[in-house]
Amino acid sequence: MLFAHDTEMSLSAAVTLANTAEEPDTLTSVADLDDFFSGFEYAGRHDRTRAELDEVRALRPRLRALLTSERDDAVETVNAMLAEARALPQLARHDGWDWHLHAVDSDQPLAARILVETAMAMVDVIRSDEMSRLGTCAADECSGIVLDLSRNRSRKFCSTTCGNRTAVAAYRARQTT
Repeated sequence: MLFAHDTEMSLSAAVTLANTAEEPDTLTSVADLDDFFSGFEYAGRHDRTRAELDEVRALRPRLRALLTSERDDAVETVNAMLAEARALPQLARHDGWDWHLHAVDSDQPLAARILVETAMAMVDVIRSDEMSRLGTCAADECSGIVLDLSRNRSRKFCSTTCGNRTAVAAYRARQTT
């Protein structure tokens, strides 16, 4: 494991959320947000409203900019996000998770918690100089974000679909020559 479990989960959630904005948009309903919330084991407040969905959807460009930025730019963004939320890191243990960091109360809006958890995860990425673990998909027609937590840094595609599509295209190209 490269990072602590909560860091990896927060990074995965941020990448997944940012990638929902790719075509086709996969975060269009409150049910989609429910799936995201439960899939990444968020704790705390979840209003299940259209307003909450809109707030979370509005985070996507900001997360994408952070996750694809250079290290020094990421520092500025992370510091701004933490200051904006008045983050106060504290250890917490709940729902089967051992001690990990929370920096805002669980009754804060989901969008605020996602933003702060992403910023806290990025603190670990920046401090360990692992920004190269984040990149964009190698598929020609995709600009999804890739989180590479592999030991040998070999992940190139944002999804299995993009990897398979690229492999099939390469196979077909070889067959025609």
